[in-house]
Amino acid sequence: MDGLSTTDRSDRSDRSDRADRADRAERVPKQDRSRVTRQRLLEAAVACLAEHGWVGSTVLVVAERAGVSRGAAQHHFPTREDLFTAAVEYVAEERSTALRALFPDGTTAGDRRAAVTALIDLYTGPLFRAALHLWVAASNEEQLRPRVTELESRIGRESHRVAVDLLAADETRPGVRETVQGFLDMARGLGLATLLTDDAARRERVVRQWAALLDEVLGRRLTD
Repeated sequence: MDGLSTTDRSDRSDRSDRADRADRAERVPKQDRSRVTRQRLLEAAVACLAEHGWVGSTVLVVAERAGVSRGAAQHHFPTREDLFTAAVEYVAEERSTALRALFPDGTTAGDRRAAVTALIDLYTGPLFRAALHLWVAASNEEQLRPRVTELESRIGRESHRVAVDLLAADETRPGVRETVQGFLDMARGLGLATLLTDDAARRERVVRQWAALLDEVLGRRLTD
């Protein structure tokens, strides 16, 4: 017998477990820990912005959701504006990458409708809701407005490039660029409507109609 009570052994085991976790944490490279913390903050910022809007999404609220201290959050993002513009840009880039990964070999005539659905989904999820709150805030915040305007321009250009690739659109043909842009404008409008009511049946009809229109304008055959 070691002379320890059950409680003593339990306390010693708990201390040992904590020491092991601390030791493992120390072995993780500082740069990797910093990258993980930054990613958690960015994802938490978008989630908070989508759920609570600009007024309810403070740095403290985001830090608590990410499970980090306010000081750690401000180390990565000195201002609230830094945090939220970086968050929306980060998630937009992640979504674009994921979208392209759905069609690694390009689209075919049979899956243009799937591409239309995937593109519309970009404007009917948490990212669009978060971006919308950021746009509204920027309309009233002079300090935020130029940063959001520049961010929206970059995200808009990338969204257009992704759409052109996924729809196999040849923009050298007259009217094709305008058709793609019109489709994206429609998708944005559909995203706004979805903020109030999620009408899945209506959205499906819109997807079906736009897929047919794009087939007509862009050409039903995507490969020869």
